[in-house]
Amino acid sequence: MNPDQLRINDDAVSFVRDFFEQGKPVGTLCHGPWTLINAGVLEGRQLTSWPNVRTDLRNAGAEVFDQEVVTDQGLVSNRSPDDPAFCSKIVEEFAEGKHQEQSRSA
Repeated sequence: MNPDQLRINDDAVSFVRDFFEQGKPVGTLCHGPWTLINAGVLEGRQLTSWPNVRTDLRNAGAEVFDQEVVTDQGLVSNRSPDDPAFCSKIVEEFAEGKHQEQSRSA
């Protein structure tokens, strides 16, 4: 399923929203943040994405950076599958477990 279809899938959007509400770590890359927008969990969050998704993120209330990887209270994002720092950072967040602050924007 491509990211454009995923973001309009009610089950996928609910699944993502539940992760945020429970403070579980979340990883997203490239166009993946579109689903986070539809889940309504990005207000006040910091992240990065593929360049043509960034305006949508700003419109959803996120602070957007052009960096290889951005971490914000359990939310790990990167621009592209070609950015290598994502894997080690998401493993680190999984090891930390739940983040209480993650549910602040849900």
